[in-house]
Formats: sequence, structure tokens, C-alpha cells
Amino acid sequence: MMPTLYSYRRCPYAMRARMALRYAGIEVEHREISLREKPQSMLLASPKGTVPVLCVGELVLDQSLDIMHWALGISDPEGWKQVDENVAHAWIEKNDGPFKVLLDQYKYPNRFPHLKQEEILMAAVELMLQPMEDALLSSQYLLGNRLSWVDVAIFPFLRQFSMVNLQQFDGLPFPATQKWLERHLQSELFHSVMKKYSTWVD
Repeated sequence: MMPTLYSYRRCPYAMRARMALRYAGIEVEHREISLREKPQSMLLASPKGTVPVLCVGELVLDQSLDIMHWALGISDPEGWKQVDENVAHAWIEKNDGPFKVLLDQYKYPNRFPHLKQEEILMAAVELMLQPMEDALLSSQYLLGNRLSWVDVAIFPFLRQFSMVNLQQFDGLPFPATQKWLERHLQSELFHSVMKKYSTWVD
């Protein structure tokens, strides 16, 4: 039976899961959800109600990193997983933790009226953008000269951050990071997972 993937096109968590599944050559039944009217079948599978959710028979994976690693465990033709796990974990912990907090604060200023955008940006630079630039000055990707699952897992979040104020982002002194982001944006893999689907209705 073909796996079922509940997804939302613009969600960075769902995006990285879709990229890993596509890379691994795993076909899924794609069910695009509405955030306001989540399908009952998804909520029955995963009561927490967030995407992505992958259902493979009786197996339910409702964390994006679990879906990525499941997919790569089946097929990893270009060696995405051949990285230093300690370094990989440090990048992901930073991205999914404090950087995601800063991203939300930066993207939704109306929710955080007590915070100054410039201060949020500077915090993001210190936490994430400068370390990325430092890493990318010596290699094409974050963990070397070969694309890894870490790059793919972080890319959708940096994409979202850059889109808040593209002119401001392009003006930052981080040419290597900007080139890294553009490489992902122009990739066939990224474009292949951004197809628009009609909203799934049970």
C-alpha cells in the first residue's frame, strides 16, 4: 500500500519531509490539508494535528525529522546521511530550537509588539547566519562539499526567514549563505516538491 502523507505546501517542516521522500524515490499519496479544517483522518492518525504526518500501514510518523530518517533508511543514493552525527545534531538543535523562535518573532511582529525587529535580526545573525556563513566559506554545504540531510532540513527555515524582508536579507554581508540558499531555491528537488494540490477532504 502506498504511504499517505498529510502535508501543507508552505510549512517548512512538511517541506523538508517532502524533499527527503522525493530524494529517496518514495511515492506517496499526497493529502494537502487546510490548517483551519484539518481532516479527521489525519487527526485520528496523529491527534497533535500538525504536519507532516506520514502513514505507512500501521506505522505513523508525525515528526519531520523522523520522516526524513525513515526515508533515508530506505534509500540514500547520494549519501546524505554520511555526516558527523554530533555536528549534525548541533545544527538541527539550533535551527529547530532558538532559531525557529526568532523566525516566528521576525515573521509575525504583530504577535510580539514588545520586540524590536532589528534586535531579532541581530540575534538571528549571531545565532545562525554568521555561523552558517563561517561554515560555508570553506565548503559548499554546511557539513562539507556534499549535500547532506542537514542542509535540506535547515533550508526551508532559512528560506522563510529570508522572505520576511528579502531586500534586507540580500543586503546582509553573507554572500556564501545567500549563494547556498539560492542553490537550494533553484534545485530540481525543491521545485519538484512545491507542486500545488487541491485541499484534501475526507
